[in-house]
Amino acid sequence: MELNLEGRTALVTGSTQGIGAAIAAGLARAGARVGVNGRDPSRVEEAVARLLKEAPHASIVPVVADLGTEEGAASALELLAEADILINNLGIFEARPALEITDDEWRRYFEVNVLSSIRLTRAYLPGMIARGWGRVQYIASDASVAIPAEMIHYGMTKTALLAVSRGFAKASAGTGVTVNSVIVGATHTGGVEDFVYQLVSESLPWDEAQRTFMREHRPQSLLGRLIEPEEIANLVVYLSSEQASATTGGALRADGGYVDSILP
Repeated sequence: MELNLEGRTALVTGSTQGIGAAIAAGLARAGARVGVNGRDPSRVEEAVARLLKEAPHASIVPVVADLGTEEGAASALELLAEADILINNLGIFEARPALEITDDEWRRYFEVNVLSSIRLTRAYLPGMIARGWGRVQYIASDASVAIPAEMIHYGMTKTALLAVSRGFAKASAGTGVTVNSVIVGATHTGGVEDFVYQLVSESLPWDEAQRTFMREHRPQSLLGRLIEPEEIANLVVYLSSEQASATTGGALRADGGYVDSILP
């Protein structure tokens, strides 16, 4: 199967590292012009340089903007006025006892993890509909359906993304635009390494810490290991392609079998 995205423009939010960087690289290799987003100009510059090493002929647009704010979203639209593919990947997470989460933290998590994607969908979806083609995706999490006790604020935002995704899929019904969410499992990124060490002994070597984390905190995983970012990117790139034209309104899993369900 050849996934050819030449002539398409994509924006991947929060794409200077981890899953977002892997998705940006996958889309670029498939031929898309890709907006790489982050708040820090130097980190965006470094991410673009890494991506061009992987895909020397890629067309990359640096999008330096804090998308957790209205002002940041406006800045992003100035830098990338139109997009055919929008990957709402931006998200924050941290282990926190449920009764210690403050009002400000609840608001911050909703602003960054949910409202940022709603703003960008509102901005880019009308153009996709007018052109008769588009792909919108929300990077959700197994935490959206199996709320982790150690970070219910994060789980709440990922549950919200499932509703947002389904709603915008209905809003774009019959237009040639597809809208889906991708439910990812625990993925091997720098941030997740820090998270793992929050929950298990920092004195353990990484391989042992990872095994302990999966055994004690993600025992339902059928994969039995952390997922690599490229494994998530493979599904996202497919959903961004012509070949995924009949897949919309879905919540597709790349979770290593963590969610105990026979439905996607």
